[in-house]
Amino acid sequence: MSEPGWSARRTSTWLWAVTLALGLLIGIGLYTFVYARGGSYLTDNPAACINCHVMRDQYAGWLKGSHRSVAVCNDCHTPDGVIAKYTAKAKYGFLHAYAFTTGRFPDEIQITPHMHALTERTCLKCHAPIVEAMTVSGAAHDTPACLRCHGDVGHH
Repeated sequence: MSEPGWSARRTSTWLWAVTLALGLLIGIGLYTFVYARGGSYLTDNPAACINCHVMRDQYAGWLKGSHRSVAVCNDCHTPDGVIAKYTAKAKYGFLHAYAFTTGRFPDEIQITPHMHALTERTCLKCHAPIVEAMTVSGAAHDTPACLRCHGDVGHH
């Protein structure tokens, strides 16, 4: 048999270790969020996108482009709706933070298939009257692929 109080000491030690680990995890997470200017990503300010050096060319292109007066990064690169928008921002924020922390990112960024589809939908939403005039039947398979010809729009 074990001595009285042994189980309580074991539980207390385990609880202390879990609390310490959780505190460290939260502390490191908060430090990283502040260091990486995480609060800026909660806004619609396009300058947040240049927190990462690989986005500077895209930002400079946006500044010189025609969309600067009508759209910010989030208009084209996040889905509609508050929940969907911030869910996407959290997902991509985590993936970007992981890529930059581990150094696993290309020197020249590439659009993902998911982001490509999202951006195409945004083009079609904002430019619906023009697109409707271009399509013969109005069917989805008649819809042009905007980025095939206009891939540099917004980011020259």
